[in-house]
Amino acid sequence: MIRKPQGVISVALLVALAVICIFGPWLAPYGPEKMDFLGRFRAPGWQNWLGADQFGRDVLSRLLSGARATVPMALAATLAGSAIGAIIGVASAYLGGKADEFIMRTNDAVMAIPGLLMALLLVSTLGNGAGNAVVAIALAFAPGMARVTRSVALAVRNQDYVKAAVARGEGASQIVFREMLPNVMGPIVIEATIRVSFAVMLFATLSFLGLGAQPPASEWGMMVADARQYMHRAPWILIAPSVAIALSAIAFNLVGDALRDALNPRDDR
Repeated sequence: MIRKPQGVISVALLVALAVICIFGPWLAPYGPEKMDFLGRFRAPGWQNWLGADQFGRDVLSRLLSGARATVPMALAATLAGSAIGAIIGVASAYLGGKADEFIMRTNDAVMAIPGLLMALLLVSTLGNGAGNAVVAIALAFAPGMARVTRSVALAVRNQDYVKAAVARGEGASQIVFREMLPNVMGPIVIEATIRVSFAVMLFATLSFLGLGAQPPASEWGMMVADARQYMHRAPWILIAPSVAIALSAIAFNLVGDALRDALNPRDDR
């Protein structure tokens, strides 16, 4: 994975992101909500490396503290959505026949709804808040993961160890969870890693619209929403969180590509 420049860059970005998420509040030079009205819209400099916002709050401190309100939520949503989709996909492949047809046609109908629209509908139903946004993103991701998992599980279903489990009289749940699911984890991990990048952007979008994290959280999407009306006066308060969101999405996307190349090596031509 780290033999190619892409892998090295992805790991470096991911490590930096992990350090910021874990130690961000301690690395922040100021409190994320500490106001300095004399320093409103202060340009980047020695006092505020990334400038100050409309309330004189340090943008760098808010970015470092807000990482915990963005990246872990995106990871949680992806993990939950991947788990739900993987179980549905493996179960559908194992059952086969009319059950498989019914599950997949229902799944395809849900997939026809764009992910952002699905998340917006679910959050509108569940209510605003970071927790409900995580649930909405997870449910929006599940159908796509179910389709990916089923395509892999169809091949696994015909393997000898699955036939042996059926011959031993094991139940459907045991075959799905103990025999089939562990053997389709490779593609699931790759797909989930790539989907984290979409989850980061989706969670930031929901927060931007006021449906995700709520004040006083210094979530990156909320920072972009608050800064948009001041973009001509102080563009740095808009650029900083936007770049943070983009780099986080790029990091997970590169990691997913690197994992795919590592687990599915191809000859260079």
